[in-house]
Amino acid sequence: MLTDPGNHSQDGMLADGEKKALPQDRFFPLRERIAGLLMVLMVLAVSTGTVVFLLRLCSRVHPVLRIAAEGVLCGRFLALRSLEEAGFSVRDPLLAGNTDKARKAVSMIVGRDTERLDAEGIARAAVETVAENTTDGVTAPLLYMFLAGGAGGIFYKAVNTMDSITGYKNDRYRYFGTAAARLDDVLNWLPSRLTALLMILVCFLPSRGFRRGLPREILLPDGAAAFRIWKRDRKKSPSPNSAQTEAVCAGALHLRLLGDTWYFGELHHKAEIGDGGRRVVPEDITRAVNLMERTAVLLFAVGIAAMLLVGLLL
Repeated sequence: MLTDPGNHSQDGMLADGEKKALPQDRFFPLRERIAGLLMVLMVLAVSTGTVVFLLRLCSRVHPVLRIAAEGVLCGRFLALRSLEEAGFSVRDPLLAGNTDKARKAVSMIVGRDTERLDAEGIARAAVETVAENTTDGVTAPLLYMFLAGGAGGIFYKAVNTMDSITGYKNDRYRYFGTAAARLDDVLNWLPSRLTALLMILVCFLPSRGFRRGLPREILLPDGAAAFRIWKRDRKKSPSPNSAQTEAVCAGALHLRLLGDTWYFGELHHKAEIGDGGRRVVPEDITRAVNLMERTAVLLFAVGIAAMLLVGLLL
């Protein structure tokens, strides 16, 4: 999911009368948590079990068919291209001066209220989404696919999707989404930190920093600042994992991210990440995407090297 927390319409909220009824039922939280846990177990059993069965069936037909099927399956789990396109769908209208179109585009990938955002706020929201979803959409599924193939990929994506749907602290999902949210936090604990360290590392690696269709003048990321801000600000987000990569991105690009944000007409106070020093501009979306892509390539290279090493040792 290419969204930040809170990506739900108000249709998902309970009515006022229902809100008042919830505290009167002391067993409601327990029942909801049990129901949410059962949902997680059922979805994981069906999704992961189906993939394992189909892959084994392919192996019985021919090993090459198994490899081809798993390769196609794993490719579907990575959101690298969709995350890039989502970021550029916001960047391009901003560069053209069309704030309304950019605001509509960013509303499709974030859960916050976008009506209050100016051009800088829109660009900041897109940068934050790219930075945070580098783990959820790219490196975490890639890591679990390296560890457990297609089964690992579908297991992670199933948990991440359930968290995206139910892992919110509103009246409808506060208890029901607990199991999915906690499991997602556990699964992302290592990938988020590994991704942050790799993202810091790529800041020090030489790069032309551009691809076809992108501006050639790309601000080279500041590795020293990325490491400093990551050490200082990586725990400032309410989420135990999201600020890992957001802090690196803020430091590398000399930006100030997060801060107070509006959700469904309510102001949520969040700590700011980074020192700032300049305004967030549309080109910063390009730079965040560039960081994401280079981090993904580095993780892929490390994963392939590790697999080859294990193969040689065995």
